[in-house]
Amino acid sequence: MKYNLNDLQANAPKSSTWSSLNKLLGLISHERKNLLMALAAILVNSTLNLFGPLIIGRTIDKYIFVPHKNYHGVLLNCGILLSMYLVALLTSYLQTILMGGVGQRMLFTLRNSIFNKLQLLPVGFFNQNKAGDLISRINNDTDKLNQFFSQSLMQFIGSIATMLGAGIFLLSINIKLGAATLIPAVIILIFTSLTSPWVKRKNAVNLKSVGGMSGEIQESLNNFKVIIAFNRRDYFRKRFDEANKQNYDTAIGAGIANNSYVPVYGLFSSFAQLIVLAYGIYLVSKGELGIGILAASYFSYANQFYNPLRQLAALWTSFQTAMAGWDRISHILDLETDLVTVENPTVEPSSSLLEFRNVNFSYDEDREILHNISFKLERGKTYALVGPTGGGKTTTASLIARLYDASKGMVLLDGKDIRTYQPVERTKKIGFILQEPFLFTGTVRDNILYGNELYVNYTNEQLEQVITDANLGSLLAIFDKGLDTAVLSNSDGISLGQKQLIAFMRAVLRNPELLILDEATANIDTITEKLLSDILNKLPATTTRVIIAHRLNTIENADEIFFVNSGEVIRAGSFDHAMDMLLHGKRVS
Repeated sequence: MKYNLNDLQANAPKSSTWSSLNKLLGLISHERKNLLMALAAILVNSTLNLFGPLIIGRTIDKYIFVPHKNYHGVLLNCGILLSMYLVALLTSYLQTILMGGVGQRMLFTLRNSIFNKLQLLPVGFFNQNKAGDLISRINNDTDKLNQFFSQSLMQFIGSIATMLGAGIFLLSINIKLGAATLIPAVIILIFTSLTSPWVKRKNAVNLKSVGGMSGEIQESLNNFKVIIAFNRRDYFRKRFDEANKQNYDTAIGAGIANNSYVPVYGLFSSFAQLIVLAYGIYLVSKGELGIGILAASYFSYANQFYNPLRQLAALWTSFQTAMAGWDRISHILDLETDLVTVENPTVEPSSSLLEFRNVNFSYDEDREILHNISFKLERGKTYALVGPTGGGKTTTASLIARLYDASKGMVLLDGKDIRTYQPVERTKKIGFILQEPFLFTGTVRDNILYGNELYVNYTNEQLEQVITDANLGSLLAIFDKGLDTAVLSNSDGISLGQKQLIAFMRAVLRNPELLILDEATANIDTITEKLLSDILNKLPATTTRVIIAHRLNTIENADEIFFVNSGEVIRAGSFDHAMDMLLHGKRVS
């Protein structure tokens, strides 16, 4: 199954901005109460601010520009204005507090949702996507959304509310002057609708390049030892320069797109002011409009209509950036794993612990790795998978552990389709020691108990006794501080061989029915390898072992050897026969 996010995003049908926004709002539907309260606060704030110029204009025409000035009326209206502005201040503060909380909770919810979705996706997804790009989507793209919701959304709505209110006042005071004043706004609306897809596209490309640069940095830093060993800092610099240059170019493109609105909106706002001035003076001269209303109210409402438009120029680019980030996030949230649990299992007659029946497998449609494979693994026996590099040994082991599903055919575990087992049940039955073990930052104890709830509440003394009873005490003794030995996932504090020992203890303590060792002894010395061999021999008699190894002494005592190459899994027979097959890279008759 294809999981490459960049390909999926490039080939996905284009969704409208409003459908994307509706989908996002559905994710934070539990914030509806806070959103409505913030909306009410901003509407009250906008309404109060809108009535101010009207009261000022009426006061000038009614109480000042009259033969008998009425200062009592002026003071009364000043008191009303002061009260209105104080209430507007409180509502502005209220909506800021509410939306700040909504933004942070939305950020928390989004990051949790993405991370939980990543937990459900199969290994194939992580093979097809760079970790740096995923980190950028979790950190950078979600932060763009948070910034818009916590800082810009209510300002966006408030600007629209102020514009609508100002437009209504402009038309109600004088419909002819109001209609003329709003003509530039129609041109701005057409310009915005035509350029919005371009702005969103430019921001999406920039966010993608940020993710690509993050992936390049992470890959280079993780492999910096290799860069130093081969003295190829120039290669590191070249790769980073290319990623940085691409990010620079896309940032420039996004910056130009994002800033295109401000001068255009400013230009048409100035045209509107000229219309108010010229046409308004003409109407005053004809006695159709009062000078106080024109000077104090009309110019103010024109400003209250077009100033928010200038703000919307910046806010709209923030909105388009947020929506571009949401598109990248939603592609993760929309993914579904192809490793689903099959309901209503049918039990097939089988005396074996595990069986492959006519299994085919390919990572993509172009190349088949395994073709029509059938074999059985009996309880308590040791099996070895041998073959040339790239022959399919690790792929076969991955299918046994259900890291992938067969393209065709069936894998049976205890006579049941392996797809019918819940993940917890399956991982309890099958232990897998990977060729490159991954450890978490913490201690040896933390890593040994990872995924093993049975001994979580044990003290160190109790856990050491369990380890000793499992014949693992000799391995624990290798670590200076025992269970409290510090482990850093990417540090040089412990060797790769010691990491494999920890992974070995972690797997054995789970008491699996089937234990897979993928080159588990590749990075340890021969003495420690002998210890591991003794421990394997002391596992319960019912434990089945599958060993992938290139060291001959590791596989020579196996009960059965399978030769894996060119899409086939063949019984090799004797150890000598298996060596001949390895030597010739093909089946020996």
